[in-house]
Amino acid sequence: MGRNLQSGARLRPVDLARGHGLSTQAIRNYEETGILPAAGRTPHGYRTYTSLHAAALRAFLALVPGHGHQTATSIMRAVNQGSADEAFRLIDESHAQLLEDRRTLQAVESALRDLERTPAPEPGAGSEPGAGSGPVAVAGPGGTFIGPLAEQLGIGPATLRKWERAGLVRPRRDPLTGYRVYDEAAVRDARLAHQLRRGGYLLERIAPLIAQVRAAGGLEPLQATLCDWHGRLSARGRALLTGAAELEAYLRERGSGLLSAIPDD
Repeated sequence: MGRNLQSGARLRPVDLARGHGLSTQAIRNYEETGILPAAGRTPHGYRTYTSLHAAALRAFLALVPGHGHQTATSIMRAVNQGSADEAFRLIDESHAQLLEDRRTLQAVESALRDLERTPAPEPGAGSEPGAGSGPVAVAGPGGTFIGPLAEQLGIGPATLRKWERAGLVRPRRDPLTGYRVYDEAAVRDARLAHQLRRGGYLLERIAPLIAQVRAAGGLEPLQATLCDWHGRLSARGRALLTGAAELEAYLRERGSGLLSAIPDD
């Protein structure tokens, strides 16, 4: 809908709905849930809306792509209830989450770069309980035991076992000895977990990242995923800006004076 509506012009639900491809029932639902301010009523009980409601609808629909439907609803409810600080807090949380997601992506990319520079452990000899203890066993082609891998990473075998329990690493078991055998994929996962742990990430945050590597089929196919990840973060950032602009327009049309209430330095 255009922005040149007279502030006192009366609009029907269909007038609001038509410009956004919505149903009139959706408009009524938005009002009932507090996304739109309460509508006026004709003497016959029909809802009437104004340009203020049109601005509120534009603001909500612009907020959804960046914040999600639930948060966008909470933001509009807060504004319509006169709780501007709560609305701004919710907006800040979305921006903080986006920043955290960017940092996660940077950590993954940094870990992948480190993996490219770090040689993989040599497959072959080593004992299951840990390097230098127990009988020497051979893992076979393309596999290594816990001792050599732990030594290569500069960690203890107990750490690798802990990562296994957390689902970060999935070694297979040698059918004859029962020892853990780390194939190429398991070594990759262990090295990635090691890099992320060095970056301060908790195990529960590392698990979904390694799951993405597995789903992509390795590090090389993951590059497409990383490019898509960058694109989605950029789209969210822009959507947050668009939502902020429309919300600002709605706040101004409300004439609430919320922004002027912020003291100057």
